[in-house]
Amino acid sequence: MDGSISIDLPQRRTLKASIGCVGVGLHSGRRVALTLRPAAAGTGIVFRRTDLGIEIPALYDHVVETRLCTMLGLPGDRRATVGTVEHVMAALAGCGVADAIIELDGPEVPILDGSAAPFVFLLDCAGLIGRPAPMRAIEVLRPVRVSEGGGAGAAWAELRPATGPHFDAEIEIDFPGTAIGRQSAALRLTPAAFREEVARCRTFTLAEEVARLRAAGLCQGGSLANAVVVDGPLILNPGGLRCPEEFAGHKLLDVVGDLALAGAPIRGHFIGHRSGHALNNRLLRALFADRDAWRVVEDEDVMAVGGAMPSYAAAAAPSFA
Repeated sequence: MDGSISIDLPQRRTLKASIGCVGVGLHSGRRVALTLRPAAAGTGIVFRRTDLGIEIPALYDHVVETRLCTMLGLPGDRRATVGTVEHVMAALAGCGVADAIIELDGPEVPILDGSAAPFVFLLDCAGLIGRPAPMRAIEVLRPVRVSEGGGAGAAWAELRPATGPHFDAEIEIDFPGTAIGRQSAALRLTPAAFREEVARCRTFTLAEEVARLRAAGLCQGGSLANAVVVDGPLILNPGGLRCPEEFAGHKLLDVVGDLALAGAPIRGHFIGHRSGHALNNRLLRALFADRDAWRVVEDEDVMAVGGAMPSYAAAAAPSFA
């Protein structure tokens, strides 16, 4: 079943019908039921914790944790969080969904198979509907860069102006002495490219880290069914990799999901070296902190990273308007 729609005209896309799944949280190990629901134009992407009766907007300034995943939260309430949002956010962004409610009855989005592909499948099954509407995007006007560390272990991420109405991303990773090694991947974000090139790339970890993470109360739901596990030169998953660049491809998937928290499509060029959730979020914060580095544009030729600007984003950051 193909739930894709034409993007020749400006559209705000949402689901035709609600659809759900049940899975476990990668870090909590808890069983979680998740439902993707249609939303009115202008809603944006909102996470709804049905067990707590709260809603958390999917925005960069609501990110409260970036260790091993991207976690959203509400100020002043330590329980009001949603973890591991990056894969479902990437699926929504990659499919051009602007408005949706994501309901879940626990603290973490189910990991499913460790990629965005199951969420894309759910969107296809539900179907998408488009509404003609003015599209707004965030156009990067000058380079913005954040970095961490130095020497051979340095990591950095940068947004540069785009050559056209696109979001391009490229990343390089380096895990010496392992089956991962040095890899790079690049993507021009369109629904077709997202599906074909990065959606099925799974999260990964090193075998030596698993015991440490579990001792720290993390990775309680992790298994070979939802992550690629690397032990030195070996890949422990019986089926091996889904594609040769799966490791770098998953990092690109994370970039798409993390930058969708901008609250509007980004018209720019992302370049990263060993970057992860923390640098991705720092990059958005640095971009919006520099009012001369970006502007909001209305255009009929925008391919959404996260959909049109939601109304609450203007309230959270008045300078967007």
